[in-house]
Amino acid sequence: MAKRKQEYTNESITALKGADRVRKRPAVIFGSDGLEGCEHSVFEILSNSIDEAREGHGDRIIITRFPDSSIEIEDFGRGIPVDFNQNENCYNWELVFCELYAGGKYQNSGDANYEFSLGLNGLGLCATQYASEYMDVEILRDGQQYNLRFEKGENVSFEKAPTRLKRTGTKIKWRPDLEVFTDIDIPNEYFEDVLKRQAVVNKGLVFVYRFQGENGWEEKEFVYADGITDYVRELAGENAMTTVQYWEAERMGKDRADKPEYRVKLSVAMVFSNRFKMTEYYHNSSFLEYGGSPERAVKQAFVSQIDSYLKQNSKYLKGEGKISYTDVEDCLILVSSSFSTQTSYENQTKKAITNKFIYEAMTEFLKHQLEVYFIENPDEANKIAEQVLINKRSRENAEKTRLNLKKKLSGTIDMANRVQKFVDCRSKDLSRRELYIVEGDSALGSVKMGRDAEFQAIMPVRGKILNCLKAEFNKIFKSEIITDLVKVLGCGVEVTTKANKDLSTFDLNNFKWNKVVICTDADVDGFQIRTLILTMLYRLTPTLIDEGYVYIAESPLYEINTKDRTYFAYTEKEKQAVLEELGKTKYVIQRSKGLGENEPEMMWLTTMNPETRRLIRVNAEDVEKTSAMFDLMLGDNLQGRKDYIAENGQEYLELADIS
Repeated sequence: MAKRKQEYTNESITALKGADRVRKRPAVIFGSDGLEGCEHSVFEILSNSIDEAREGHGDRIIITRFPDSSIEIEDFGRGIPVDFNQNENCYNWELVFCELYAGGKYQNSGDANYEFSLGLNGLGLCATQYASEYMDVEILRDGQQYNLRFEKGENVSFEKAPTRLKRTGTKIKWRPDLEVFTDIDIPNEYFEDVLKRQAVVNKGLVFVYRFQGENGWEEKEFVYADGITDYVRELAGENAMTTVQYWEAERMGKDRADKPEYRVKLSVAMVFSNRFKMTEYYHNSSFLEYGGSPERAVKQAFVSQIDSYLKQNSKYLKGEGKISYTDVEDCLILVSSSFSTQTSYENQTKKAITNKFIYEAMTEFLKHQLEVYFIENPDEANKIAEQVLINKRSRENAEKTRLNLKKKLSGTIDMANRVQKFVDCRSKDLSRRELYIVEGDSALGSVKMGRDAEFQAIMPVRGKILNCLKAEFNKIFKSEIITDLVKVLGCGVEVTTKANKDLSTFDLNNFKWNKVVICTDADVDGFQIRTLILTMLYRLTPTLIDEGYVYIAESPLYEINTKDRTYFAYTEKEKQAVLEELGKTKYVIQRSKGLGENEPEMMWLTTMNPETRRLIRVNAEDVEKTSAMFDLMLGDNLQGRKDYIAENGQEYLELADIS
């Protein structure tokens, strides 16, 4: 029965109310309804405690992660005002915990609370409460203790009683709701990362993180007495190129002529290093994952001033191009922490800011500071200039190499660009064409004569191919054997690493074959070469394996000849079966010859004839296991090899050639 379409009328328009505004659309507030959104809800509560401490109320925040995924955050600030509000004619807890866009951070006068604040919109505490299975709140202020409980966005209780405790503060414990978020199991790493970052940009503020570890409850403390300067010094270690610099300033300005003026505090700590690089940006102590205005300012100021220094001191070669920010960034450790009384975030998750005035003020500030720094520290300025030029020239050489490699790998197979000793087939029908990758020139002869030239092509591998499992791409593509194979395959290579992604040219539509058959001798050398070829395909063209285009041609281990016919045995078990079948018939048994020694008829019969050959289709799991074993047996892990042989060697004794 067909489903009846719902009519679209005036009554079809509805509005979400109360807790449903968050519970049914968490991604609007938190950026996601998954684990990332749940993590951001925690940061919203933490932000309020940090704002209190920054205003001078409390120097310690305690964060506890419970085994059931509930979280508790306790601060020692003034305590959230939750009593009756005469102006709004309701209790403040109703505004703070149950009303979006309500809070104490909307005023912007010179003596207002929270001049530089993480939480500006009055969304976080209420939204997190709405998104919780439950939330318990304990507040100490004005000689009173307030206790509130919320369940699934609704207030369950509100209690108020006098207390003799002199301290003030807020303790909030809640469990994110699995009806709202798809995952609430926030890992320890998230808490440790966030608390370390907040300790960096809130100097002297102590963050205590409590969690249940393997040996019971554990506690970690995060604090940087000198904030971003200590952090940069920690990152740089003992071998930085220059001394750590710390610069700070305040500015007043507007984003637009008709907008109100606001205040910005800028602070930057930086050092140059040829061993480590990192840049991080914070605003109102929120980590700006995507940077925005401060990042743009750093790029502009550092490139401009270093380029100016290089020109003034004739450091560029004749006709040499200008440096880029990449060249600077490769040797720069910099942490920027800015604060402003007005902030334009890209969204509620606060991962980038867009303030025009902050960009302009910070650019001008950094240019001036760098100019003074270079004048006052000529030796360090020279070191920086030389290192940036080294980075630039290395980058340009690498780009040139990559371009040459890309050109080399995209070469076509024709008379003008012939792959050495490659023998093509006549057919252009992709559903028939087979490529046999064979071991050495000797095998090439017998395979060439034993094949069907209509649809079978041959590519010989000369010598042992490079192990591509762990090799760098520039080393891989220096191998002529590998680049020749890539050309013959025709589909390009798959490169997922960011640094070499421009080499990725893979297109299955350009693949020239129906089957790629690896054909090597049935001995140790043959197995090793087969493994190396498989590893190359696994690293550079894994889709060919996933789509089932790669095969191994089995070579027989034994030839058993009688007066009337020849039998082939591919395993010891098959050999025994043939001998039992022959009974008392006279026979001659011998190990099968290498590919290069086989007669063409033998090659056709055992390895190339679709009716009689044995092909094994390769899958990714096979290659991973084979490569791992190959690496263990032939790699640098001597102890691992000894341990494996000690544990498993008895299984291979009958295969060993011991007389």
